[in-house]
Amino acid sequence: MGCRDVHAATVLAFLSGTASVAGLLAAVLLPNWRQMRLYTFNKNEKNVTVYTGLWIKCARFDGSRDCVIYDPQWYTAVDQLDLRVLQFALPLSMLTAVSALFLCLIGMCNTAFVSSVPNIKLAKCLVNSAGCHLVAGLLFLLACAICVTPSIWVIFYNNYLNRKYEPVFSFDISVFIAIASAGGLFFTSIMLFLWYCACKSLPSPFWQPLYSHAPSMHSYASQPYSARSRLSAIEIDIPVVTHAS
Repeated sequence: MGCRDVHAATVLAFLSGTASVAGLLAAVLLPNWRQMRLYTFNKNEKNVTVYTGLWIKCARFDGSRDCVIYDPQWYTAVDQLDLRVLQFALPLSMLTAVSALFLCLIGMCNTAFVSSVPNIKLAKCLVNSAGCHLVAGLLFLLACAICVTPSIWVIFYNNYLNRKYEPVFSFDISVFIAIASAGGLFFTSIMLFLWYCACKSLPSPFWQPLYSHAPSMHSYASQPYSARSRLSAIEIDIPVVTHAS
């Protein structure tokens, strides 16, 4: 696993991150975060299931796919704290993950198309591929934490609603999609961290997030400072005193 080549680990991490962002988008848009079952004892009527999402609410009769009641303004009147938190957390997690994907793409392009020895004049403006992947891994990990925490909270808050009112609430498929997407983000960050750890065995300009100095050919293959050179410096500094006869 080398830093000078586009490795399968970085490509797999990019694909995993893309799939995780797509899963988060589906979880945000689907109106399937919570179900509320309303039962009736009238044989001439059907039970009603209320599907609650982050932005809309839909009520359907059993066996029907059409919404009897459709509320597109639900996002402005959400009265459940966990869903209100998710309205802010999931878009923030998506934005963080998209930024990480952008950095990961920059790192792969930098590895594929930029020469191994950067131009000295542009060295202060360059970000190397290992640095991009390191920051992208941190952002993926942050996006995972932002996503998974409120998503798991929905499960516990659902139990709280059942105890407070009646056991008619249940969490829906969007909870599983969000948690699975968070797992994908965590896997992506681990892949990038493993790739970065393999880069640390190379000289520092290859793995530092930013070039701290203008790189040269000597910075990529520096010679060790030998004991003989240190003794030579001491010998030069000692003055020589001679006595004239």
